[in-house]
Amino acid sequence: MAKVSPLMVAPPLIFLAFVLLAAVGMFREDPEGLPSTLVGQPAPGLPEGTLDGFPPASPKMLASGEVTLVNFWASWCPPCRAEHPKLLEMAAEGVPIIGINFKDKAENARKYLIDDDNPFKGVAFDPQGRTAIDWGVTAPPETFILDGDGTVLFRFAGPLVGSDYEQRFLPAFRKAMETQD
Repeated sequence: MAKVSPLMVAPPLIFLAFVLLAAVGMFREDPEGLPSTLVGQPAPGLPEGTLDGFPPASPKMLASGEVTLVNFWASWCPPCRAEHPKLLEMAAEGVPIIGINFKDKAENARKYLIDDDNPFKGVAFDPQGRTAIDWGVTAPPETFILDGDGTVLFRFAGPLVGSDYEQRFLPAFRKAMETQD
């Protein structure tokens, strides 16, 4: 009987493992969404850093009694710039938004908010991205919906634009607003 080399068996087994992993991913409940262990949990803390000239974000803002958005952004991030008009629109409609600028330079972040206007009720500064880790942020922009008690209801990875925004973020936001009333 011929002996089968492990080197001959390994490639098909590795391929089979990738196929099974892809199949599991495709048949999850929400294949487009990134799961968040924070949903249903109190929001993590905010960075202590602030941007000079802008209102600081405080822990009280996370549990203000009203639905609040927490938006992670950076001045160097093109998708963040794409969603900025939507953030300004929501802020003009009275939606409280806390902005956490991360992995950025303070002077660039300040210039961006001065040039393009500031939609944030409070701004926190996280130059090393440590707070983003606590929140589970993978890349900007990411937006979290919090209930009035500061519990995370929903995590949205990506810019607040287009069909993904309309089909996933807006229904979650409307649901949060309805339960607040």
